[in-house]
Amino acid sequence: MSLVLPPDTQNLLFREARTANTFTDEPVSDAQLQSVYDLIKYGPTAFNLAPLRVVLVRSPEARARLVTRMDPGNDTKTAAAPLVAVLATDCEFHEETPRLLPHAPGVKDAYFAERPVREESARLNGALQAAYFIVGLRSAGLAAGPMTGFDHEGVRKEFLDGDHLPLMVVNIGRPGPDAWFPRLPRLSYDEVVTTV
Repeated sequence: MSLVLPPDTQNLLFREARTANTFTDEPVSDAQLQSVYDLIKYGPTAFNLAPLRVVLVRSPEARARLVTRMDPGNDTKTAAAPLVAVLATDCEFHEETPRLLPHAPGVKDAYFAERPVREESARLNGALQAAYFIVGLRSAGLAAGPMTGFDHEGVRKEFLDGDHLPLMVVNIGRPGPDAWFPRLPRLSYDEVVTTV
């Protein structure tokens, strides 16, 4: 085995982890979420960008508003999860570049002056950080139910500030009864990897 993580950690993060569809009613604390973020913020992004923004939907009123924006099937899961997070990307991330990339403050204007370039980079690097967030939840012993089936414009208007675009909604908690669908197939190494 050429992996340094022990097999039980590999299983926790990848092999046995799947999208959860049901959860127990055990609450998810702010301390747990802060620990997750304090881990995943070190995941690599281009130019050390940090466009991910997380909105924790905790109040019953906010949850009810979010549920109405979810696609059928996703709405019932979102209503029942102990915690729901809206993951978004900030298209004005470049304003933080001088602080996050202090050795190259000119990157802000040299690369990200134009909106289309900024938005593309925000989506890519925000999606990377969203994936780290999911793996971070798993590392905390929590299950994640990420979904992209929702009214994106409605969620943006209802829950996001500034120039933020929604990426996904993630149900979070301890897995409940029958939380998993059967494991689906994956492509093999030889189907994915080529050498030139």
